[in-house]
Amino acid sequence: MRRRSSGSTDDEDLETEQQRPQLPVQSPPRASFNDDERKRSFTSSKFDVARHSDTLDRRKVERAFQPSPQLLNPQQNNEWPQDSKTEVGSDKLRQEQSNLGQQQQQRELQDKTMSRFDRGRARLRSPWRISLLTLATTLTAIGLLLAIVNSFFTKQLDSKGYKMSYSSPAFAKFTGFDTEHTRFASKYSLYLYREQGVDEDLRVKGVPVLFIPGNAGSYKQMRPLASDAAHWYAEYVQQNPAMLKAGIRGLDFFTTDFNEEFTAFHGQTLLDQAEYLNDAVAYILSLYHDPKRSKRDAGLPDPTSVIIVGHSMGGIVARTMLVMPNYQSNSINTIITMSTPHARAPVSFDSGIVSTYKTINDYWRQAYSQKWASDNPLWHVTLISIAGGGLDTIVPSDYASLSSLVPDTHGFTVFTSGVPNVWTGTDHLSIIWCDQLSRVIPRALIEAVDVTRPGQTKPRAERMRIFKKWFLTGMERVAEKTLPQKEPTTLLTMEDNSNSILTAGEKLTVRKLSKSGKPKAYLLPVPPQTIPENAKFTLLTDQTLDEAGAHGTLEVLFCSVYPLHPGQSAQLFSMNMDLSGSTSGSTRLACKNAASDVIKLPASTMASHFSWDDGKPFSYLQYDLEQMTEHQFVAVVDKGKSQSPGWVLAEFGDNAHSIINSGVGMKRLLTTGLHSTLPAGRPLVTDVRIPAVHSSLLAYKLKLGSSSCGDSSPLFTPLLRQYLTEPFESKFFVNVKETDINIHGIAPFMPPALRAHAMTDGMSLQIWSDPSCSSSIDLNLQVDFIGSLGKLVMRYRTVFPAIPLVIIALVLRKQFMIHDQSGIFMTFTEGLDLCLRSSLPILLLAMTFLSMSLASSSSHPGGSTSAGIFHWRKNSTESAIDYTKNDLLLGSQDPFFWFLIPLFGLVSAGVCVLVNYAALLLTHLCCFAYKALTAWPSWFKGDDRRRNLCPAFSSTSPRRRIIITSALLFMVSTIIPYQFAYMVACIAQLATCTRALRVAIDTNSTSHYCFHNYAHSILVLMLWVLPINIPVLVVWVHNLAVHWLTPFSSHHNVLSIMPFILLVETLTRGKMIPRLHNKFRHVTNIMFFFLAVYAALYGVTFAYQLHHLANLICAWLVAVHFSGSSFSLDKFSRMLEGEDGEGLKKRP
Repeated sequence: MRRRSSGSTDDEDLETEQQRPQLPVQSPPRASFNDDERKRSFTSSKFDVARHSDTLDRRKVERAFQPSPQLLNPQQNNEWPQDSKTEVGSDKLRQEQSNLGQQQQQRELQDKTMSRFDRGRARLRSPWRISLLTLATTLTAIGLLLAIVNSFFTKQLDSKGYKMSYSSPAFAKFTGFDTEHTRFASKYSLYLYREQGVDEDLRVKGVPVLFIPGNAGSYKQMRPLASDAAHWYAEYVQQNPAMLKAGIRGLDFFTTDFNEEFTAFHGQTLLDQAEYLNDAVAYILSLYHDPKRSKRDAGLPDPTSVIIVGHSMGGIVARTMLVMPNYQSNSINTIITMSTPHARAPVSFDSGIVSTYKTINDYWRQAYSQKWASDNPLWHVTLISIAGGGLDTIVPSDYASLSSLVPDTHGFTVFTSGVPNVWTGTDHLSIIWCDQLSRVIPRALIEAVDVTRPGQTKPRAERMRIFKKWFLTGMERVAEKTLPQKEPTTLLTMEDNSNSILTAGEKLTVRKLSKSGKPKAYLLPVPPQTIPENAKFTLLTDQTLDEAGAHGTLEVLFCSVYPLHPGQSAQLFSMNMDLSGSTSGSTRLACKNAASDVIKLPASTMASHFSWDDGKPFSYLQYDLEQMTEHQFVAVVDKGKSQSPGWVLAEFGDNAHSIINSGVGMKRLLTTGLHSTLPAGRPLVTDVRIPAVHSSLLAYKLKLGSSSCGDSSPLFTPLLRQYLTEPFESKFFVNVKETDINIHGIAPFMPPALRAHAMTDGMSLQIWSDPSCSSSIDLNLQVDFIGSLGKLVMRYRTVFPAIPLVIIALVLRKQFMIHDQSGIFMTFTEGLDLCLRSSLPILLLAMTFLSMSLASSSSHPGGSTSAGIFHWRKNSTESAIDYTKNDLLLGSQDPFFWFLIPLFGLVSAGVCVLVNYAALLLTHLCCFAYKALTAWPSWFKGDDRRRNLCPAFSSTSPRRRIIITSALLFMVSTIIPYQFAYMVACIAQLATCTRALRVAIDTNSTSHYCFHNYAHSILVLMLWVLPINIPVLVVWVHNLAVHWLTPFSSHHNVLSIMPFILLVETLTRGKMIPRLHNKFRHVTNIMFFFLAVYAALYGVTFAYQLHHLANLICAWLVAVHFSGSSFSLDKFSRMLEGEDGEGLKKRP
């Protein structure tokens, strides 16, 4: 057999063999082979023959189809048989002549086969080639991706109205909190905050509050909260003896320095922080027992609990504290979180973070599902979750919902856009330093404390009432009214013949206050209980409603007739309001003040632009009829003595006129939209309820049009409140004419709510308009298709590590199938083109039908998707609510969004093409640099012969490779996480692709191009799995940066990285994977298909599993590699002794 040089091509060899005279060629002896040239050859002779076995088989077939030259041209060779003396008989000659035509047909068929082979080989050698289908798919994907990104950054953006807060901080570090108290003392630190100029005493004297920073957060982020708490206590609480007598004191803010750790990426880091904080709570409580460090009154009980305020992942750490072994019972009873993803982990790249979320969420759900309070370890705990809304581009605000975790009696979720006096959305960081919000949170906490109790807070029910008052609008279904629990405090005396009593059903409209120049009361009779149900009283004014005894301009009282008998004293009431004048006859009313139930609304005038504009807010009262059963009149008292521009509107109405239930469906919303008209005789407040608008993935455009108000100007312009019943999201729009509408309703991957049908109420539009203005209002709601594209970014950004892996797995599956059949390993682009024509559309279609079937099954009562399609895992003890039913596919149970699967499949295919070309570009750039570096010594010496030689593909001895691999695996098992080794493997694979590309370019060999395509496809797979491993690697690097030298506490499983390392090490030798001709070739097919299916079904929820599945595939590929080699223990021992596979010592 003739040995061809590694630099020759298959075509050159074939042409040479056909054209060269058939002369015997003597091969040079083996000993004459130059050792230096052997080192620079692509492989050894033995390996070269094995590598090109497919090419030699093709040549044998080619020679078999070639007829004898004598038969093809007998006249030229003069060897036609003429008589019996010829060597071939006449019968044999006739047989050959009869077969000549058949041989010619076979030769033509062979030419066609070789032509197709050459065209395929041309594609192999042009990895940049792209078909029209792939090009069209890529361009479409790029267009869709750009439209989505552009919509996210430019469409449906909430307005920013938060203001910067300022403080004068001083931090005192507790050096005594050392290793005797916690094993993390050398890594974390504990501080006490004091506001300079207000409170500089380092002794504790108030109620302890512990602030927990979030992912990569600083301990200094709590400055706005602590600063406002210090100022509010010093300037207001200390000046109010009644509050001090009620046990209200200031707050001692503590904070922890976690060195800006990445808790969102690493579950063990989250657990470490929770353990440290429980130790910190025990230490903080011990400070109040030390007379040298405490300045509390001796008669007060020592604190037994700490209030927790957490930002982002700090809120998850706070909830984790209650499930840790070192948690002290009842040491935490109040938790307030800001922008915390309670419902699910923001990323699922780490198994620890996913399992930790499952543990704490299961614990909280199980606790609140107990029938008796004594069985609930969280019965005393209140949890408030505050979300920033659409401006938060770090964590989806949908994840802040507590609907699936905590009942309304123990907590709720509220958005900053609905918090009174805030009325603006916030982003992930500004929610901490937003001046409007940083005033609300500490004041709510101060009102909730009670130092006369060991828990340092009021009872749970009272705390919830306080938090609802400070954080909710007051119009939610869980809002509590104080009027029924009050006792009459004001005695109102009026003249008997007063004409200020309105008739039943009459509306009160006061366009100017104090018009008569003296106090006046307007009485609205409370309707009897016989009127239609759901009647309510509403009042709106631009004035501040007075508390009892205040000297303002307007006061609202709920009164009953109080017959004062002779001898009965009127001093039973703290206030006596006499409006009878000098008349003898008078009517006395025992009244309750309604100021404590007032709802503040942003002012909406002709000059208003945003809800957070500076200015005095409107005052609004709303009571249902059953809340006023013991009263007979509503008295609106104008206490002004001089005319003022204030106005008042009040009326009794019923829901039949004030509530519009829209039955419009999604199909009509998408086509024509919603059109409604509010008549001229409308109530003060109108509710338009649209159950079809419930998804977080759709955005809308709203227009309100009204005609002029006639001769008189309107008292105020239309005020709009967009709200959801759960979670409590409200947005206010002042002077509204046209606005964007987007909600945080039903979102992908969110677990179902504890309360049945909590999310099916849909969105409602509450509109306040001037009823005295006799003009109708037209309402027009349309779907904003372009704006809706941007809503996919926050809800589905974790899709991109998963769905493109579906494409890559299918492409690799196709490449290996063709390789096993023909010996050709096609390019990644060609494999993607074949998948776009066959397997990918079928898989996407199957996924689409599966999502629609799951959605239809979940819509039936008792439907459960997590139990499997056939309910194999369902049992009698299973919870009635399936909290994992939205983990599958794209996490949506709405069949309307069936198109998202093919949409993301199309975008992912285009992204895979871009990543493929990016990897090719990187490989070519590295190849160019590698070639320049290796050729530099030859250029310097002028040695053209050395420059033209093909470089050795692997110059490292097997023993050295074994030692390096073993050392790396040993470090993984002890010191470094396997993610670090994976990154090293990616870099090594890139180097392998670079060298393979150079060898392929220099040799122009089909087999070398096949190996490059194989190595490149493995690189693409590894690059797409790399983002799953980067977050944990970042945590490890951060630990080194803060000099935390303790070995990494997780991710030391050698088996999680060994197959990757072995495969990469195998490829560094330039060894092509053998073809499989037996039934084992189906194993490769099945494994890649399973990876694709799992990535499609659970890739988003359990992204970390994709690494392990790819790792199993690499283990199989390594096994296939070793199946084609004559490996033995004897050969392995020779490798360790420094010999190569042929038993020759390697040169050092």
